[in-house]
Amino acid sequence: MHAEDFDINIEDMSKIEGHASLELKVRKGEVQDVKLKVFENRRFFEFAVRGKNYAAVPQLVSRICGTCSAAHLMCSIKCIEHAFGFQPTEQTKLLRDLTLYGVNIRDHAMHLFLFVLPDLFGKDSVLQFADSGLEHRLLHRALAIKQAGNTLSAEVAGRTVHPPFPAVGNFLHVPSKEKAKSLIVELKGVRESAIEFVHLFAEKDFVFEMPDIDFVANVNENYSYIGDGICTHSKGFCIPEHGFERFFKESVVPYSQASGFSFQGTPYMVGALARMNINCTSLNRRTREDLTEDNLFPSFNIYHNNLAQAIEIVHCIDSSIDLLENCDFRQEPILKVEPKESEGVGVMEAPRGTLYYHGKLDAKGNFTYANLVIPTAQNQVLMEKAVGRLVQQRVTEDKKPKQIQKEVETLIRAFDPCMSCATHFLKVKWK
Repeated sequence: MHAEDFDINIEDMSKIEGHASLELKVRKGEVQDVKLKVFENRRFFEFAVRGKNYAAVPQLVSRICGTCSAAHLMCSIKCIEHAFGFQPTEQTKLLRDLTLYGVNIRDHAMHLFLFVLPDLFGKDSVLQFADSGLEHRLLHRALAIKQAGNTLSAEVAGRTVHPPFPAVGNFLHVPSKEKAKSLIVELKGVRESAIEFVHLFAEKDFVFEMPDIDFVANVNENYSYIGDGICTHSKGFCIPEHGFERFFKESVVPYSQASGFSFQGTPYMVGALARMNINCTSLNRRTREDLTEDNLFPSFNIYHNNLAQAIEIVHCIDSSIDLLENCDFRQEPILKVEPKESEGVGVMEAPRGTLYYHGKLDAKGNFTYANLVIPTAQNQVLMEKAVGRLVQQRVTEDKKPKQIQKEVETLIRAFDPCMSCATHFLKVKWK
C-alpha cells in the first residue's frame, strides 16, 4: 500500500459532456476527501421560463442540451399537458416514443463509440484506431449506427437537435410511407452491428462493483422512455410522478454548480443501468430473443451502464422498426389546448437517466415557476462516492497514481455524465 501522501492533478478530462473538476486527498494510504465539482456556468433556465407562454417553453428548454435536447423538450411537454389535463392522441404518443428511440440510438452511440470505445482498446481517441482490421471495421460500423439514429430523429421529429415537430398537444408532422420504408431499411442494416457491440461491451468492459447502492427509473410494459411511475430496485416500490419532490431530496453541494440528490437519505443511480436493472423484462421481444446479455442484470457493476446502453440501442432499433412497420401514420388535425391556472409534473427517461420537470402556470398559460431535476445532478453524489471507493481499493492494491488516475477517468465516463445539463468535470486535483 502507498503509505505516503501524494497528489495527482488532471487539468482536463476528455470524452465527457461538459466540464467539471475532481479533488481527492490521499493521506497515509487513506482517501480523506473527494470533491466532484461541476463548474459549468449556471444558465438559469428555471428563471428564464418564468413569464414565458407554455407554447414557447419546450423549444426554449430544449436549448439546455444539444445531445439530449429532445428529452428536455418532451419532458416539458408532458409537464404542461399534465397541468392542463390534456391527453394527446395515441398516434402522437407513438411518434413521441419513436422520437426518443432515435435520440437514444444516436446519444448512446456517441457515448459508447466515441467516448468509451477507445478505453476498451487502450487508446486515447478513436483517431488512434488502426486504418485496417478490427478497429477500423468497428469504427465504421459505429458511425453507421449513429447515423441511423440521426436519420430517424430528423425524419420523425424534424431535426436531430432541437426538433420542431413535437409540440404541446400535438405532433406537427408525420413521416410519409416512403420515408418510413427507407428508415426501416437503414435500421435493419445496422442491427447486426449493434448486436456485435453488445457482445463486445459484455466481453471487454471493466468491473467495479457497488453492491450497496440503489437504482431509480421509470417503468412501463414496453420499455419506452415515457414511463408512468418511478420505481426503485433494492427498496422494491414505486411512487407516482407527482411524488418525486416528496421522496427525492435536493441538497446544496457548496463546491459545485450542481445540486446533489438523495432518495430517503441515500445516494442512488439513474440511467441505462438503472433502467435495465428494474425493467429489463420489458425489452423488445426480438431484442431479448437475439441477446443473452440481459441475464447479467440486475448488476451492480457500474461499467455495465455501458453494456446497458448498448442493449438499449438494439431495443430502440427493434422497437422503431415495429412502429414503422405496423403504424399507418396520418396527418391529424391540430388540437386546441386550453390553458388554465394549474401546475403539473413531467417525468421521463432521458438517455442519461430520469428527468423531472415541475411547473406552475397562470390562467393565460404563462409559467410562474419551474423546477428541473437533471439525471447527472442526481448521480453526482454517487459518482463522488464511487470515485472515493475506487481510489481506496486501488491504493490498497498498491496501484501507481498514474494507473489510478486513468481508472478514475474511465469510471466517471461510465456514468455518461452531462455536466452542461447538470449545472444549477474534468479537472482532477489530488492532495
